[in-house]
Amino acid sequence: MISNNVIFILASLGLFQGTILSIYLLTLKTGNRKLNTYLAIVLFGLTIRIGKSVFGYYTSLEAWQRNIGLSGIFVVGPFLWFYGIELLEKRHILYRWNYLHLLPFLLFILLLAVIPSTGKYEAYWNYGLVIFHLAIYLVLSWMVLKRNTAKSSKKKVYWYRNILIGVTFVWVYYLGNFLSFKLYYIWGPIFYTFLIYAFSYLFLNRNSFNLDKYGSSNLDSNSSKVLFEKIQKLFVDEHIFLIPNVSLKIVSEKLGVSSREVSQAINENEQQNFYEFVNRFRIEKAKYLLADLKYKDEKIATIAFDSGFGTVTAFNVAFKKHTEMTPSAYRKQHL
Repeated sequence: MISNNVIFILASLGLFQGTILSIYLLTLKTGNRKLNTYLAIVLFGLTIRIGKSVFGYYTSLEAWQRNIGLSGIFVVGPFLWFYGIELLEKRHILYRWNYLHLLPFLLFILLLAVIPSTGKYEAYWNYGLVIFHLAIYLVLSWMVLKRNTAKSSKKKVYWYRNILIGVTFVWVYYLGNFLSFKLYYIWGPIFYTFLIYAFSYLFLNRNSFNLDKYGSSNLDSNSSKVLFEKIQKLFVDEHIFLIPNVSLKIVSEKLGVSSREVSQAINENEQQNFYEFVNRFRIEKAKYLLADLKYKDEKIATIAFDSGFGTVTAFNVAFKKHTEMTPSAYRKQHL
């Protein structure tokens, strides 16, 4: 069995990391500030709720302290929903009557001292109300994801879906406790610790905060797809990737659009930046030449230049990154 001290440390790590991530998001100056704020509130609300479980498991909390922990859920649901609408639909949500979604949280905070929080009947149904409240917004959030899956970029859809899965698992765990299933109560916070560190990895490794860096663009999802098809056709028909110094400006001038729109179309539809996209075509060309008997006696440098690369070093690095093989090994295998 894991000792109580180890369990406490594991559970507390999630609380610490959740708090740090929330602060980081609130102070982050890049990307969409509103999206970052919504996500920070979601994480902080979950952290408050999990904190109540951790400290309530090891110490005796006052009624108002337990209620503060429960109150966190009343902001998680609405802001999770707001986040999805802003991210996938680019529709501003916090206007006028939408503030009413925060009314349960405000009422709960104002009535902290009088809301029952013991094991009595009233407290049991208050706890159920909190779970039901989050369930409503989870359903609304999943509906937002469903209706925008085909219209939004894959990167945004996958990101929001992963967040929803994580929050849904947390909700299922506390639902099990509410229904008196035999669950080890402290495993909820431990699960949250792993969840929050998984989020941290995605945040920092995949630059998820820049999901909406084209938020001010007039290029919608459908127009982005159409433009991307034109870009692909340009690359396939005119082999523009063979130009060593090909740039966003060259491509945008040929298509009569802005460089930013070209970048956006590639990023949203292929989850790559411009030069990663160009190198993909160059590598495919190089693979063809390396496997062509007519080029079997040509130097690797010739293959690199004929594929559009400006230097042999850049070619070798890009080729190995895409194929996990050196050009020479690839040629030997395929000839």
